[in-house]
Amino acid sequence: MQDEKTINGNTGVSARAKRIPYGESNFEKIIRRGFYYVDKTRYIEDIEDANSFFFYIRPRRFGKSLTLSMLQHYYDINRADEFEELFGHLYIGQHPTPMHNKYLVLSFNFSVMGGTMDGYQQSMDSMLGLEYNYFASIYEQYLPADTMSGLSVLTTAVEKLDFICKQCAKTGQRIYLFIDEYDHFTNEILSDEKSLGDYMSQTHGTGYLRKFYNTIKAGTSSVIERVFVTGVSPVTMDDLTSGFNIGTNYSLSPVFNAMTGFTEEEVRDMLTYYSQYYKFNHSVDELIQIMKPWYDNYCFAEEEYGITTMYNSNMVLYFVDNYIRRKGLVPKKMIEENIRIDYNKLRMLIRKDKEFRHDASIIQTLVTQGFITGTLKEGFPAEKIGEDNNFLSLLFYFGMITNAGKYKGKPKFQIPNEAVREQIFTYLLDTYRENEVSFSMYKLSDLENDMAYEGAWRPYMQYIADCIYTFSSQRDKQKGESYVHGFTLAMTCLCSYYRPISELDNQQGYADIFLKPNLEVWGDMEHSYVIELKYLKAGATDQTVAATREEAAKQIKRYAASEAFDGYAGHTQLHSIIAIYRGVELVVCEEV
Repeated sequence: MQDEKTINGNTGVSARAKRIPYGESNFEKIIRRGFYYVDKTRYIEDIEDANSFFFYIRPRRFGKSLTLSMLQHYYDINRADEFEELFGHLYIGQHPTPMHNKYLVLSFNFSVMGGTMDGYQQSMDSMLGLEYNYFASIYEQYLPADTMSGLSVLTTAVEKLDFICKQCAKTGQRIYLFIDEYDHFTNEILSDEKSLGDYMSQTHGTGYLRKFYNTIKAGTSSVIERVFVTGVSPVTMDDLTSGFNIGTNYSLSPVFNAMTGFTEEEVRDMLTYYSQYYKFNHSVDELIQIMKPWYDNYCFAEEEYGITTMYNSNMVLYFVDNYIRRKGLVPKKMIEENIRIDYNKLRMLIRKDKEFRHDASIIQTLVTQGFITGTLKEGFPAEKIGEDNNFLSLLFYFGMITNAGKYKGKPKFQIPNEAVREQIFTYLLDTYRENEVSFSMYKLSDLENDMAYEGAWRPYMQYIADCIYTFSSQRDKQKGESYVHGFTLAMTCLCSYYRPISELDNQQGYADIFLKPNLEVWGDMEHSYVIELKYLKAGATDQTVAATREEAAKQIKRYAASEAFDGYAGHTQLHSIIAIYRGVELVVCEEV
């Protein structure tokens, strides 16, 4: 919100609310300009107790950059006079550690680098060169007089880093090095398989990126006292192991599970705060009920499963900002466009999931089964990214899956929430399109509207069935239960009028779908649906179809009458639909 002056919706008293820090990652700006800040400074003590060379991986837009900015302001020797103003009202301001404001802070943000092999070294030299010059300028009083002139005659980022370290050693200064999005270059490169060989040459042997991290490692034996590195994947970390093998990956540590993102308590506190200044048409409990399925349920530490889950902080701020701007109305779009852009950046990496074979794909198993099992890896080389546990780990670090307990003694993972589910299913539909299946989202939108307002569900179900039949007739290898279930789930997931709730995990392969009406946005819609989806092999007899139909009818009646649906349908009429496929042909589609 740009306008800070508001009227309290309950009392009519003029007041001034803190600004919503949506899109903000500069700690100083947030504090000085009166933005709402969720206090994460208590983790400073834990970071200092950890090993000095700290790796931390989280999904995009999860608060990593703001955390780095907060730490930089806390440790910067130049900001000692500002400590009380910036931190006095926060946890760490009342419990300061001896290390505060004791370092020269050197900061690199690799997200500003280009992601191609052409000109990669030049881009790195240029970007880091600016940071070295800035460092020498702001810390001029702590460095030898010839520091800036000495930098000017050097050309490479590696040479300049070595020089900076030696200059600090002369005056007994210590450096705290921060690297944001250390793997940005890697993720961009790996989206193009043709660049893998060039990437390998840069991260192995005498490659330039390897030299850079070797120089950092050398600096840690003298003046680089602490290093804090963030990213979204562990790929580069493994490739650079011998170049920088002193770092510790704390991404899966229960101590730091909630260091970025918001806990539910933090979300509730924020909503409660803003409800005092703005018009809220929902209680805090009601807003949590709306937000939770979309933004919550990330659990990064196995030990925290069932104890603490995290909300995507960026998405929470997006929701709160839009809710207030819309004067107490829920945003029509629950996912911001920047998340969709991030999905496009990650998409080629996700395509490493073997080939598009429904009987082997991890993505396909995740969609149709509702979960996957495997073992998380803390790091893996780029050339082995497609191997099952490596690819599973990549999905985990990207935030596409999260800890979900155990299944038959194995670690279990599931899609955390609806925001991620939409990205996963969009990927699936995009892949179908690339394999010659075609469907019109415009036509589908009209069918969805008729289903929501007119109760005309049959054309919608038939349209999905026609797509399945047409596509499978062209691609025999795509036929099968997983394709039918996956495609149907993906299509219903993209229907804006409903939030599909699937009981896949409990139904052993049967995709029972409840289309929960999105009444917070479309309060006048009149119809909701529970769908019992059955699959039979292409050779199934008519008698088998009839028996399956009777079984499905009994099941769906039981589901519709269960407590699980109490209140979900709201004022809408709940329709119970049976859909039975024999092979890729829809042979039963009726309301019970």
